[in-house]
Amino acid sequence: MNQPDYEFLRKLLRDKSGLDLSADKQYLIESRLLPLARKAGLASISDLVQKLKDGSSALISQVVEAMTTNETFFFRDKVPFDHFRDVIMPELLKARANRKSIRIWCAACSTGQEPYSLAMSLKEMSAALAGWRVEIVATDLSQEVLEKSKAGLYSQFEVQRGLPIQLLVKYFKQAGELWQINSDVRGMVQHRQLNLLHDFSQLGTFDIVFCRNVLIYFDQETKINIFGRLAKLMEPDGFLVLGAAETVVGLTDVFKPLADRRGLYRPSGVVSTAKAPLPGAPRVAAAGN
Repeated sequence: MNQPDYEFLRKLLRDKSGLDLSADKQYLIESRLLPLARKAGLASISDLVQKLKDGSSALISQVVEAMTTNETFFFRDKVPFDHFRDVIMPELLKARANRKSIRIWCAACSTGQEPYSLAMSLKEMSAALAGWRVEIVATDLSQEVLEKSKAGLYSQFEVQRGLPIQLLVKYFKQAGELWQINSDVRGMVQHRQLNLLHDFSQLGTFDIVFCRNVLIYFDQETKINIFGRLAKLMEPDGFLVLGAAETVVGLTDVFKPLADRRGLYRPSGVVSTAKAPLPGAPRVAAAGN
């Protein structure tokens, strides 16, 4: 792959998905896009670039999906789910006692392991949540991974990654060589395709936002913009959960970290000036997990 083709793909991915590739990631492009090119009957990355320059919107979407990292597994990193069970939910059960409703957003949900981990955690709290309405909204840039999440079908390998055996037995049924999460758990999760590049205020207000392992792929300007817009749709006493390698510190003052609670943040009350980008605006990011 020559340098002009690489620079074209870097800009395309940055503008369409927010993925900010460094100058030395040609190998990543080649490993993920060469199979796509061949599937489309093209011999090389250069041929793929030419097709993209011709404006094939379907092919652009396929390129973005191929480059979006979808690494995920049940109860990934464990600590955020401990926080959810031991810190977030006990506090919100007290704070929302009058209205008895909680809304949760899983941004960049990938193939569904994160929202279903939360759903199973809520099932385990069912006695405390009797009479409550809890919504889980799961979004991702990729329609393909959303379809897999909706189906709730996972391989033996996937259910062995992070999922306690007692929860597998309790909440899944075997379907041939696959495992399908029970329909009542699937029914707890609403799926919507969403690009964080675009305005997401239509999702409404949330008490809890899981936005984990996605902002690490964005440039600083993009991170600041997204934090500002996230703060606007969160309840003042809500919780933001980030990945282990992500932080608001040094980027924005619209969220404040919780002492001794790694990856857990709350709105600070500082008013953000962040605005949703206009369609096609460069360098303001998207979603992906």
